[in-house]
Amino acid sequence: MNILILGSGGREHALAWATAQNPKCDKLVVAPGNAGIAELATCLPLDIEDGAAVVDLARAERIDFVIIGPEAPLAAGVADALREAGILTFGPSAAAAQLEASKAFTKEICDAARAPTARYAHFTDHAAARAYVQEQGAPIVIKADGLAAGKGVTVAMTEGEALAALDDMFSGSFGAAGAEVVIEEFMEGEEASFFVLCDGEEALPLGTAQDHKRVREGDTGPNTGGMGAYSPAPVMSEAVTERCMAEIVRPTLKEMAARGTPYQGVLFVGLMIENGAPRLVEYNARFGDPECQVLMMRLGAQAFDHIHAAAEGRLSEAKVHWAGDHAMTVVMAAKGYPGAYEKGTPITGVEALPETSRRMVFHAGTRRENGQLVSAGGRVLNVTARGESLQEARDAAYGMIEAIDWPEGFYRSDIGWRALG
Repeated sequence: MNILILGSGGREHALAWATAQNPKCDKLVVAPGNAGIAELATCLPLDIEDGAAVVDLARAERIDFVIIGPEAPLAAGVADALREAGILTFGPSAAAAQLEASKAFTKEICDAARAPTARYAHFTDHAAARAYVQEQGAPIVIKADGLAAGKGVTVAMTEGEALAALDDMFSGSFGAAGAEVVIEEFMEGEEASFFVLCDGEEALPLGTAQDHKRVREGDTGPNTGGMGAYSPAPVMSEAVTERCMAEIVRPTLKEMAARGTPYQGVLFVGLMIENGAPRLVEYNARFGDPECQVLMMRLGAQAFDHIHAAAEGRLSEAKVHWAGDHAMTVVMAAKGYPGAYEKGTPITGVEALPETSRRMVFHAGTRRENGQLVSAGGRVLNVTARGESLQEARDAAYGMIEAIDWPEGFYRSDIGWRALG
């Protein structure tokens, strides 16, 4: 098969890495890709939110199957354009991708499906939202309704922090994404990421992970797109997983189908778990980043088989084969992230590190400048390792980081702290 993956981050590098190992893959194109992806696929420039341009590229490259990585092209209807052109595609329609693109839509679906989630209120008026926060008090959660690259959520521990977040959103810091807000109750418990493949009818649990959203050690500081992750998530026991499927995932998929918008792709189910009871924090319409990196590291080539089955409506015959192992990824980010940061700073030492089924540096924001690897984003590298235990995976990942010379970068030194104590 000729396969096209859309995207340029660590998630797409991990998807490309797993796909390239599968014997079904004859030709692999990634658009636009990055410096790391260019080592294993053909990278081509492309506006991946332009459905017509994506279709044209797919036809020109004789692509049989397209995997859409990020959320923005999904919300823009790129999957719809590809399907209309008769091209097999992995990723939900724009209508189904509203599960990520609109927090208010997700809450509406949860209400209809009776899926357990946080109590909430939806606002388009700044003054009314402020009054609600003052009435409810803190802690409280403020969310930009639309897509905000993983940064439109403030878990406010004080009323002042909540009001400041509202001021920020309604002032335009997140553009159109912040023109509407959802305010939620603060949920106690432990967070986990659960990934389910869907083909419009069937649902296949794919795996679990735990992400670290806060920028600093001890889960402090502002939210980011993710500073590291590990898989599996210990809190996601078999009982919790089945309860999540029965109470949250299956009712949601049934409601989506009943509305004429069946969901096909990967469903990222963000959970808060307390005393064995899962409640929905959020849905995403794509693989998490950096959770995708640890899932792909553990799944390898079979990941593509399951993704392909979801696109073709064959999930009823699919079965995930897990080894009893663990994986961890540590994000190396540019100093200043998630605020202002410098691009174009040189990185050395990466080329000397192993690229195996147990050790990989997935590139998230890199490019080549006169042959030199340089930074090209906020989150830049995902240093990823697999081990028989989480401690073994952790030791390997941080050992790899020691070999990377990037003075302008930083990373959290405590990824996996919850599971490792």
